[in-house]
Amino acid sequence: MSGPLIVQSDKTILLEVGHDQADAARRAVAAFADLERAPEHVHTYRVTPLGLWNARAAGIDAETVVDTLLEFSRFPVPHSLLVDIAETMSRYGRIRLEKDPQHGLVLRGQDPAVLEEVAGAKTVTPLLGPQIDESTVGVHGQARGELKQELVRLGWPAEDLAGFVDGTAHPIALVQEDWALRPYQQEAVESFWASGSGVVVLPCGAGKTLVGAAVMATSATITLILVNSTVAARQWKDELLRRTTLQEHEIGEYSGDRKEVRPVTIATYQVLAVRRGELYPHLELLDGHDWGLIIYDEVHLLPAPIFRRTADLQARRRLGLTATLVREDGREREVFSLIGPKRYDTPWKQMEAQGWIAPAQCVEIRVDLPRGERMTYASATDRERHRLAAGTGAKDDVVARLVARHRHRGEQILVIGQFVEQLTGLGERLDAPVLTGTTSTAQRQRRFDEFRRGELDVLVVSKIANFSIDLPQASVAIQVSGTFGSRQEEAQRLGRLLRPGAQDMEKRAHFYSIVARDTVDMDYAARRQRFLSEQGYGYTILDGTDIV
Repeated sequence: MSGPLIVQSDKTILLEVGHDQADAARRAVAAFADLERAPEHVHTYRVTPLGLWNARAAGIDAETVVDTLLEFSRFPVPHSLLVDIAETMSRYGRIRLEKDPQHGLVLRGQDPAVLEEVAGAKTVTPLLGPQIDESTVGVHGQARGELKQELVRLGWPAEDLAGFVDGTAHPIALVQEDWALRPYQQEAVESFWASGSGVVVLPCGAGKTLVGAAVMATSATITLILVNSTVAARQWKDELLRRTTLQEHEIGEYSGDRKEVRPVTIATYQVLAVRRGELYPHLELLDGHDWGLIIYDEVHLLPAPIFRRTADLQARRRLGLTATLVREDGREREVFSLIGPKRYDTPWKQMEAQGWIAPAQCVEIRVDLPRGERMTYASATDRERHRLAAGTGAKDDVVARLVARHRHRGEQILVIGQFVEQLTGLGERLDAPVLTGTTSTAQRQRRFDEFRRGELDVLVVSKIANFSIDLPQASVAIQVSGTFGSRQEEAQRLGRLLRPGAQDMEKRAHFYSIVARDTVDMDYAARRQRFLSEQGYGYTILDGTDIV
């Protein structure tokens, strides 16, 4: 045996990055294991129940997982782990949700003892109706989603075969006069439609909106699209008008600015999560129409109220779209049970190698806190330390030099951060517009359009630009501060640079992260980089003095 993997009985898998079979092993293992650490030479994956169940839902059986480990492992694979993998994966589908012509929604178990076990759980019993026979029990009609959540918590994930209502028909077709779906986009559409619910994971810039449009054309029903901002809603509308037969009057925006309900309605998570007392008045939009399809853009951002109401929407086809199916609060289980399993995923580096997204170089630049700031930092609380380190003025000279360098090359640059005061100061120094959460939607759109037309070469933006902002002209991003150790934020910020059309695909995009040395800023940076390390991106480390 001379493979790149070392498989251990604690369910960890070590991958030797420099091995000539490392890429093949990484692709195979990523289908069922989660990356935990990714330093230079050895990456650590962990086998988890959720990862195995996602694989099982995607059609990967235990035999395939076991064969992968045996094929690539350098040493004998612990027998106990192989047994555990087989038993864990066998739990998926031993309980099924089905439609019965006489009794309606029912829960069926291949093993009556397992059905008895889960039906007796105190969180499950209130969701069930009468026992029909030893392998079948009725389910209350509105409990489909909540029941699936509870079964995942109990370790018996249900395979949902109860089907979907068709929803109100509405003609939608793709208009492909000067474009066509890429092969991977077509595969994603087919993988989703074969099941009717689940998540498609594609890198930023890989055309998730086009996947959504193609699913809408396949469904040909009235559709609800949930997005994270008004700007994203209007980008979706523009794409649908350009790529489909839909007309202006058929697409409505349901946001803080407008309340339009039309055959295709694009609503923001924020307005639906508005609460008045104990009620969420706008969430009635989810229940009040016979939607045939619901699309969750950036599904990993789903707020808790939408999660809860989604539990009542299990009869509708549900498509989740994201570049990073990770949540810092660990709610991936809810995405699995309420939206559906991961139906399609592809590595970022594989997309880059095929020329579908731009190649990128990641650089971390470390600066020292000035002596006065260092003393203040030493006596501060943990939260104050994050702001002091991330927002230090020691980063400003580095930013100015990087901007000058790339401006000279004719490249377009995003300066991205978290703290408004820091960004305002940088905007003044760089003579560049600053866009934050307080900037009006109209002003944001105007500045984004100027950037797209090349009238602006630098934009200073807060986390409003993390998600669903299409700026294909950007080829440089300079990150000065972030949201603690958020992996998804790091990936989304790099994603601003990967959209095709941003530059000659032979030309490498540049992603800089400026970090205060010997502070929590460095600790958070290490956490933030983990997801991109999983995708195969390495960070070059430079000292601030090398730049300035």
